[in-house]
Amino acid sequence: MSRPVSRVLTLLELLQAGGVRTVAELAGRLGVGERTVRRYVDHLVDLDVPVESVRGRYGGYRLAPGHRMPPLMLTDDEALAVLLGLVAGRRAGITAAADTAAETAAAKIRRVLPERLRHRLDAVLDSLAFTSAPDEPAVPDAAVLLPLADAVRHRRPVAIRYTGGSGKGGERTLYPYGLVAHAGRWYVTGRDLSVAADRTFRLDRVAAARVLPGTFAPPPGPGPAERVLTALATAPYRHEVTVRVRGTAEEVRALLPGSVAVVAAEAGAGGASGKGGEDGAGDDAWCRVEIRAERLDWLPGLLASLDRPFVVERPDELRGLVADLADRLSDAARQTPPNGGRRTTDHSRAMARTKGGGATGEG
Repeated sequence: MSRPVSRVLTLLELLQAGGVRTVAELAGRLGVGERTVRRYVDHLVDLDVPVESVRGRYGGYRLAPGHRMPPLMLTDDEALAVLLGLVAGRRAGITAAADTAAETAAAKIRRVLPERLRHRLDAVLDSLAFTSAPDEPAVPDAAVLLPLADAVRHRRPVAIRYTGGSGKGGERTLYPYGLVAHAGRWYVTGRDLSVAADRTFRLDRVAAARVLPGTFAPPPGPGPAERVLTALATAPYRHEVTVRVRGTAEEVRALLPGSVAVVAAEAGAGGASGKGGEDGAGDDAWCRVEIRAERLDWLPGLLASLDRPFVVERPDELRGLVADLADRLSDAARQTPPNGGRRTTDHSRAMARTKGGGATGEG
């Protein structure tokens, strides 16, 4: 690559970093005179790169939003980061575009890369394996995501056309607090003005979004991510479970996923500060855990994994399942190995032969 062309591309890379760059700064970075910098800028303009001239004492050049995306200057690390991000986003189900768009974007990036770098990146992608199956994609449409993001950023109300899980649809007016990606799905949480209550909506069920005039002030309290987790944990399910667990709310909350359980300290419980007991929880520190679930069979194992004393308040069926698990664990602990411990005896004999030299054939 000739030096003038290389410097023009370096100039483009400097401008893509953002902000206004003075002519003197650009000349110093490129090692050329200011007149040459202006000539290089003219080259970029001829290539339809939207370079703006900013007048004034602190003026210079900057990239302006144009009709077409300017050429990207990616280092090896940046190109790898972009491609791996597209792959990971598709597998996690949170790529905010149709699957074909992610594929074509990756193909375009690979097509413009130098052959040396393209082969190296393809080697990484071809040799990469995942330990989990890809999530079912539930990505939102860009025509829905972008207006909602704009409404969140500028605190504007938004009208959405939403279809719930029951299949019933309609238009809602929402004060959107934030967008949240969780477990392969996108959500928007905010104030639903039609019911005057906070609600959480799945973006893949939003057919259209339209920003409305006006502004709103977000309320104090939990952030959007915590609001979504709480909404998922308190959604209506077949079983409503209440368990008292010994420990502070902070300690127990760290052991349970926020999308599964709502943990609250019991009012007036002594030792809630976590002091007073050998385990740091305090003898009187208890909290209440509420879980909503379609099935109960997985809960005994979850409660046992807490490794803390607990009391099941409801439902009675869960108490029986916990007792059954305790019986199975007790029976398993009393079981002896198969063959009456022959494996241990054989192992001892083999070790004795090894010490005596029999394993190596030496006498």
